Amino acid sequence: MTDLPPPSAPPVAAPPAAVGAPAISAALTTTTVQVKSDFRGARIVLYGAVFDTGDRPTDVVVMVRGPEQPVRLTRKQKVAGLWLNSRPVVFDGAPGFYRAASNRPLQDIATFSTLRRLGAGVDHLTINAPAEQRVETRYGVRDVVVSRLGPDYYDWRRAVVRLKEKAGLYHEDQQGVRFVDRGLFRAEIALPTGAPTGEYRADILLFQDGRPVSSRARTLTVEKVGLERALYVWAHDRPWSYGLAAMAFALAAGWAASAVFRRD
Repeated sequence: MTDLPPPSAPPVAAPPAAVGAPAISAALTTTTVQVKSDFRGARIVLYGAVFDTGDRPTDVVVMVRGPEQPVRLTRKQKVAGLWLNSRPVVFDGAPGFYRAASNRPLQDIATFSTLRRLGAGVDHLTINAPAEQRVETRYGVRDVVVSRLGPDYYDWRRAVVRLKEKAGLYHEDQQGVRFVDRGLFRAEIALPTGAPTGEYRADILLFQDGRPVSSRARTLTVEKVGLERALYVWAHDRPWSYGLAAMAFALAAGWAASAVFRRD
């Protein structure tokens, strides 16, 4: 795996197709996933078609990106014979979910620079490097010095990807797109149990001769429903009252348990 700094801009879509040029179309079987208490993941099917009067060899790449979430990491370091956690590093620009699917390996479809520009594949995924803050005292005055992680950025980025892959939130499937008939293709998007809620974006790209010639974008919403939704909204909109209610419930449960044991 070759590590290079990811692009600072989001994935770039292919240019719009001209009249008579190759084009791609796609649709999701569902655009909303409801998360309940018994949610065990979901599978979303994407169907699409390639329109090309020239009947040239084509490749299809599907990228699904979920809402961004902060990732907080620490590193074990030895200090005076003791292993302690280092000062945390927070990545603010890491997507909470990412899937890349294609009909063959990405490196066989396009060049490294093209994949990097499009953010196609886990190795090319945009994860912004955080600004590292270090407080120093100079001439009796406390200054805040902001610096980049430097070469250590690659190690931290690999740690982010490794954690997300272990949780099933990042994945790359080199055979995830299948042509079921002439010009018709199919892809599956597996949402794990821990998939974050929010709006997802699916980018479908058509490649010919290593170049993206057409693209489509679709959206998918993952949302909590029922009691989980009510508690989620309450916790985010009124955190103080939610915290007090949770504390009161815990105290009541503890008192009830102690009363039962005293009676026994």
